Amino acid sequence: MTLRPESAAQSAQRSVADRCPGVFATHSAADGPLARIRLPGGALRADQLQTLATAAADYGDGYLELTGRGNIQLRAIADVDAVAALIADSGLVHDSTTDRQRNIVASPLSGRIDGIADIRAIVAELDDALNSGAAPESLSRRFWFGLDAGHTDVIAQRPDVALLATAADQFDVVLGGHHVGSTSATAAVDVLLDVARQFVAAAPDAWRVSDIDARLFAAIRSRVAATLEPPTHDEPLRPAVRSPLVGWFAQDDGRVLLGATTPLGRLPARTAEFLAAIGAPLIVTPHREIVICDLGEGVADTVVRVLAPMGLIFDANSPWTLASSCAGAPGCAKALAPVREHLAALVESTPDAISEPEHWVGCERACGTPTHAHTRVQAVPDGADGAITYRRTPMS
Repeated sequence: MTLRPESAAQSAQRSVADRCPGVFATHSAADGPLARIRLPGGALRADQLQTLATAAADYGDGYLELTGRGNIQLRAIADVDAVAALIADSGLVHDSTTDRQRNIVASPLSGRIDGIADIRAIVAELDDALNSGAAPESLSRRFWFGLDAGHTDVIAQRPDVALLATAADQFDVVLGGHHVGSTSATAAVDVLLDVARQFVAAAPDAWRVSDIDARLFAAIRSRVAATLEPPTHDEPLRPAVRSPLVGWFAQDDGRVLLGATTPLGRLPARTAEFLAAIGAPLIVTPHREIVICDLGEGVADTVVRVLAPMGLIFDANSPWTLASSCAGAPGCAKALAPVREHLAALVESTPDAISEPEHWVGCERACGTPTHAHTRVQAVPDGADGAITYRRTPMS
């Protein structure tokens, strides 16, 4: 995580209100209200997915959007209160005051495939604590927590503070990409919340840890480290090279885990209903994948046979494992082009055109930008006649 130089302001000031949407505080997009449903660790029960499918079909544009932090968004909502009530009844949200602080990313394979520790119970404990108001009320809604089971997949996402498993019940505390200490599983949630408090106390106007300068970061790091044992790893670990979590995978217990993606990260409500009907635990990953867990081989085979023709992609070689985009026009008023439409047309006509990760965006804000290395494909004006072209920029 890159910090601002010491010559910069001590922290990036929040010059505008915190507009990150939630269930109760929606975003007013060009196509109507947008709600973001936070899924701590990406976990989702089948009945909860059915609720979201119903909300999308009855009140939204008919799609569930998978986000780059393992959450789900609903667009063009006709009745915000009705959707909020549905989602609250499903247990996906509890309180309007804490909803948008529940930014938790976790290793999707934890407890099922490899890994050093099973972090699922810690995810649930942290979510319970955030729901109860344990984090400072002024904590930025862009600040996010990471729980890495040892796969190094979460620390690769650059959360503000993360726990990286080093043993079954031991974790390194990673602040802004730096290992600052270690803690036990028992104390894990308290440590994460203490880091959040230290951050707010030292940098009340900063959105994220990456916004603060090196001097202020060093001060926070020193305060946090003073309360912890030394870390297992002195230097930041290099995350493992990631392969798409798409296809057929054998769980450690012998059951099957299926990973799928969908064009543009948009899941039709009807397809979501079929997914919910499987009755299996589900996980949405920070790479806009859907993981279907704990399946028998026969059920897994049926799932692929039924859902692949409906548009779910179980092929890890699909260009849709590499390509993503912002909403673009007409859903976003700031977008210069219908980037989704243009990207989909390219994939349809020339699938081999995308061989490396790309993220298409309609303006300089570049919403939804992934944390991994990719090429940004941005719509820009081309001359004075209103024409649009796309500029390609490598992003590290």
